[in-house]
Amino acid sequence: MKNADPLMRKSKHLSKVLRHAPGSVGLTLDKAGWVPVDALLSAMKMTREELEAVVRENNKKRFELSEDGTKIRASQGHSIDVELGYEDRAPPGWLYHGTSRPFLPSIREKGLLPMKRHDVHLS
Repeated sequence: MKNADPLMRKSKHLSKVLRHAPGSVGLTLDKAGWVPVDALLSAMKMTREELEAVVRENNKKRFELSEDGTKIRASQGHSIDVELGYEDRAPPGWLYHGTSRPFLPSIREKGLLPMKRHDVHLS
């Protein structure tokens, strides 16, 4: 990761903080996973412009800002307990799950499992 661009490094760090370890920078998420933007900027030593670039340029849409722009959260992939408020809905006829070939035997035997996350990500 030494040679990764600065925005990517910030994105990965933000992902770790908001999905797995908010306490690592002294933050606490609310029950829906939100944290005040000002507290996050201070804790992570980022500017508002850097944060907005990370949110805007993340092709997987991992982060979301509240409507008023005062709070931020990760939109998926948490290993900590949060309730994102997404509604359950019937799945389409076909779903895709990206995985590596070595994991196929286990998936075929046990099915898709969330492991340390709350949900299985499908598209």
